[in-house]
Amino acid sequence: MLLRDTALVFGRYARQTLRSPFQIFFGALMPLLHLLFFGPLLTRLPLGREGDSWQILVPGLLLQLGLFGASFAGFSIIMEKNWGVLDRMRVTPVSRLALLLGRILRDAALFVLQAALLVLVAVPMGLRAPVGGILIGFGFVALLSASLASLSYVLALKLPGPQEFGPAINTLAMPSMLLSGLMLPMALAPGWLDAVSRLIPFRYLVDAVREAYIGHYTTPAMLSGVLVAVALTVFAVTVGTRAFRSAGA
Repeated sequence: MLLRDTALVFGRYARQTLRSPFQIFFGALMPLLHLLFFGPLLTRLPLGREGDSWQILVPGLLLQLGLFGASFAGFSIIMEKNWGVLDRMRVTPVSRLALLLGRILRDAALFVLQAALLVLVAVPMGLRAPVGGILIGFGFVALLSASLASLSYVLALKLPGPQEFGPAINTLAMPSMLLSGLMLPMALAPGWLDAVSRLIPFRYLVDAVREAYIGHYTTPAMLSGVLVAVALTVFAVTVGTRAFRSAGA
């Protein structure tokens, strides 16, 4: 029952996404611009850790996709509230958990597709990474996207409209990006800033993907990244499920 309902919801939202190719490619535009115009500036700079500049920058851009893209996923819930879609869903027998899982699986698939596009563009620019590391990176993108999309839906259900939702997301996402070392490794930061960044869970995901891109799969950074990603996903889905049930969505 849950699997069937989840597949139905996923199919509904996946078809919506496929009918809008602009949505697929526009979401990857900002990381692509960083790749094209920021990446070449790093090629001759010492970045304070193992791996070349592309093996450091590309993992950060992959997770930037999930951080900013999935964080704004809640806008769709706000539109559905305004259009009465959620009211109609309240009277259906579809599992409330499936309503959440179908959505976040669509989000994860979308951002993994955009991540693959980003990697394809990065390869001719100089990226060299093991296939296993690239696949692990996609796995982290999927987990991050699912967890942040779930939390984004929760916030969208709690707030009255887009006027409050957009600023709230920007207030949370921008410091997270700066402190997680998405663009540059936190090894370059002064001690106090490095200590603060360790309070941001996304930092551990970024460090893990960078380890994967240089072929290190069994390091403490990789273990920390996996544990944080799984814990964040479990927490986000749990919170999201409760919010959907209480909202009758």
